[in-house]
Amino acid sequence: MFMWTVIYIASTAKLAEKLQSRLTEEGFLVKIRPVNMSKQQFEILVPSGELEEIQEVLNSILHP
Repeated sequence: MFMWTVIYIASTAKLAEKLQSRLTEEGFLVKIRPVNMSKQQFEILVPSGELEEIQEVLNSILHP
């Protein structure tokens, strides 16, 4: 069983799904979880053991 860590909080479901898709394409396990339904924010969760590697890929996606 994995320990999951929040790597990013997306402001929309569309952004959360885009990030999940891109990270999954890179071979990572990714989960999305709503933070607060009234604010429509979504946590992007990844396995703790892959955090550093995923952060590098996430940065390249967010800041091409």
